[in-house]
Amino acid sequence: MRSLVLPAAIALSLVLAGCATSRGLHTTGTMTDASSLKSERSLADVQLSPAAWPAQDWWVGYGDPQLTALIEEALKNNPSLDQAQARARQAQAVADSVNAGRKPQANFDTSITGAYLSKKHPIYPEYVLGTFAWSKSLTADFSWDLDLWGGKRAAWESALGHSRAAEIEAHAARIELSVNVARAYVQLSYAFSQKDVADAELERATRSLDVTHKLVKGGLDTPQQEHLADSQVAGAEQQKVAADRAIDAARSSLSVLLGQGPDRGLSIERPRMADRGPAVVPDKLSVDLVGRRADLVAARWEIEAANKEVTAAKKDFLPNISISALAGFVAVGGSTNVLSMQAKEYAFGPALSLPLFDGGRRRAHLAGADAEYDAMVARYNSLLISALNDVSDQVSALTSVRQQIVLEKRAVDDAQKSWNDAMRAYQGGLKGPLTPLTSRQQLLTAQQRLALLESQQTDISIRLIEAMGGGFDGSGDVAEMNSASNATPQASTTTDTAR
Repeated sequence: MRSLVLPAAIALSLVLAGCATSRGLHTTGTMTDASSLKSERSLADVQLSPAAWPAQDWWVGYGDPQLTALIEEALKNNPSLDQAQARARQAQAVADSVNAGRKPQANFDTSITGAYLSKKHPIYPEYVLGTFAWSKSLTADFSWDLDLWGGKRAAWESALGHSRAAEIEAHAARIELSVNVARAYVQLSYAFSQKDVADAELERATRSLDVTHKLVKGGLDTPQQEHLADSQVAGAEQQKVAADRAIDAARSSLSVLLGQGPDRGLSIERPRMADRGPAVVPDKLSVDLVGRRADLVAARWEIEAANKEVTAAKKDFLPNISISALAGFVAVGGSTNVLSMQAKEYAFGPALSLPLFDGGRRRAHLAGADAEYDAMVARYNSLLISALNDVSDQVSALTSVRQQIVLEKRAVDDAQKSWNDAMRAYQGGLKGPLTPLTSRQQLLTAQQRLALLESQQTDISIRLIEAMGGGFDGSGDVAEMNSASNATPQASTTTDTAR
């Protein structure tokens, strides 16, 4: 007997050495610390204020009741929001399903089956039951996976993380929709400004034609100049038609965002949006931005979900115990009472599972979970860097366009004076027609540039609001995730220590 001890020990050692193991697998991703991303120099000339974060109803700050009404209407009717909310409910249902698998399970089954039996049946020979018999059963079963190491709990927490991310993404969809409505509204305002410029140009072209017509009639100008002046009127009329089309297109875009038919856009009046003034940013931009932008908060929840998935995959390498029980009544034969004590049966017992050889399935699962965690960390880092640079870029753009507007207004004033002087000289016969034509073209170009710059100013201010989170405040989510991270080591750490 003793001669078998050594071979048995060697065999056991070989078996244990060949057991499924997670050795050598770990995550490598490291989340970027927001405070390490510097923006002080880029924002050195910008006013800082802790109250600079956008409000949830930021659009009210533009002082246009029609814009407020349109955004509120869009948030009620747009189908894209229904899709986002449905995805959030779906993710929550998955989390609930995973959580249900952690709890004790109990079932009750009853059945009755009639069967024609073989005359050669080895268990129920013909002389016992005949050739036809009824099988009746009333049974209840119970099972419970004890989840000794918390693997199933980690899987549930992972599903919860995905659910929270989907919920935040639904908020992000609302922010995106409100921004898109506001930007489409700016386009409508710009289209009306283009029409104003076209109307003014048509008035100037018509005035030039009238003067030229009088000069030709008095023999002071040539019919060629009259034809040229008339062509300028036609060009101005074409610009006015194009501006009307731009208004229709902007209204149509708003109808789509409102979830309505094209007739809804016809009732939208000319926008009256106020200038929000120079850019103002929060004094703790890089740190607080993490909780202010929905995409960053959702990305953090995805990291938490991936971290829990790594934990669940690691626990799958460990042994586990489950408990099962069954009790009920089973009877075969037409004359047997299924509810009699003779028909009772029951079974109970624990079960131990220990992974030995699985062809690398568990290692592949853990490797995939590690890679998913690293991918989510990389995605978050990329979003964080882009978010901070996005704010800085919008601030710079807004500062620049405001300076350009001041200069362009001066250009418009000077061009207007030049046009007025040129027309007086032309009417008095002191100048030829090319001088007022040149002045008018310069004035037209300056007015068009000014209209575009003013539209860009409002659009950039909206994009800055979006870059700073659009009023979303996920600081509570961030605090919750930070607390969870402090209570439980990161995936990469727990993976190594568990091995």
